[in-house]
Amino acid sequence: MMRPRPAAVCCLLAVAATGCGIRPTGVTDGGTAPSGISQGMRVYFASDSGPRGVSRPGAKIDDLNDAFKLLLAGPTSEERAAGLANLISRDGAYSATSRHGKVTVNAPDRYFGPQDQSTGQLVCTIARAEVLLHDTRPDKVQVTIIGADGRAGPYQCQQFLSR
Repeated sequence: MMRPRPAAVCCLLAVAATGCGIRPTGVTDGGTAPSGISQGMRVYFASDSGPRGVSRPGAKIDDLNDAFKLLLAGPTSEERAAGLANLISRDGAYSATSRHGKVTVNAPDRYFGPQDQSTGQLVCTIARAEVLLHDTRPDKVQVTIIGADGRAGPYQCQQFLSR
């Protein structure tokens, strides 16, 4: 049996350490960087894969309760054709207050389950409004719902989107 020579082994290691054969290139322009969070109001509707946000670029909201109006208006005909639906009942009263990113939604006539898409619609839409109105970081918004069956939450929107 032949024993490898130390010089040959060192030479092989030196060649391997010099690189993988890919030559460097110049700087390439990748275009404009993503801007992060989308601008404007987003309303969330139910879909077969969970709550899905749609943009409402012309919508102006002055307080959290304006977000309910957008949500209750439901998806457009194009959005319905794409499989989106509103599971939030138009009957009943909804109101919301916030303090330092902690939002409380009052829905005294409604029942909300922790995994319901209707809960996700409500939480994500109101959380987005909170971000726009009070410049709260999206990951810091917590939404508690007080409904007919008591208090639920606090929830964060990403809980409903990461299914």
